[in-house]
Amino acid sequence: PVLVSSADGVGTKLKVAFMTGRHDTVGADLVNHCVNDILVQGAEPLFFLDYLATGRLSPAVAEAVVAGVARGCRENGCALIGGETAEMPGFYADGEYDIAGFIVGIVERERIVDGRSIVPGDVLIGLPSAGLHTNGYSLARRILFDVCGLRADSEVPELGTTVGDALLAPHRSYLPVIRPLLAGGLIKGMAHITGGGITENLPRVLPGGCGAVVDPRAWVVPSIFRVLQERGGIATDEMFRTFNMGIGMILICARESRDDVVRALPDARVIGTVVRGVGVAY
Repeated sequence: PVLVSSADGVGTKLKVAFMTGRHDTVGADLVNHCVNDILVQGAEPLFFLDYLATGRLSPAVAEAVVAGVARGCRENGCALIGGETAEMPGFYADGEYDIAGFIVGIVERERIVDGRSIVPGDVLIGLPSAGLHTNGYSLARRILFDVCGLRADSEVPELGTTVGDALLAPHRSYLPVIRPLLAGGLIKGMAHITGGGITENLPRVLPGGCGAVVDPRAWVVPSIFRVLQERGGIATDEMFRTFNMGIGMILICARESRDDVVRALPDARVIGTVVRGVGVAY
């Protein structure tokens, strides 16, 4: 077996948590993000550690954050074995903090998913995101709060909820739905769509000489992204380079395996193909 590790944070999504006073979701976001980052290589999580840094520790806030981390670990079958809480007066603004997560998982060497066998003609299968997940928040906050003058508790009809609730939508873990497929060897590669969007994340799993054509008409882009684009005047190519646009994970499989993979993933949809070339075309 091979150990696979990763470390990450949740970026400026934390600013929304500070604005709303809701601190019980970002911990689970952190765990799910890290789980997905090692899942793309076929690994399942073993254990997780967290780091929480703040200027002055609020026990209630720390308890809410760590409860979210514990919930995320429990839901992903991952042991929370420890962590560090750092109190650094004067370093962070009052009421603010940062969190980071560190994960270690395991995969049998012969089952590592590394994209090496991907060839032109293979199929791209997308799994829906639950929202922004943990990326693109600096731009989203600028559009909604600075440009539009909205508040976290502002109701936006197109969203059907408040701005705060829309932005705090959880980062989805794809482990429960993908785990049953790992043993079958049908998946050639996976891309977790995080910072950089589909445009920058998908090419990382493609071997040299391979590019991708993605059809944005293959899925319905969630309303949060349409609101951001319309109200922020953001070009479509920039949207796909910044946000996940409603696709949080992309699986790559052979054309003959497509139906089996889609059948195993009820919310999956075919969104494109691998082609000769470089980069991603839409």
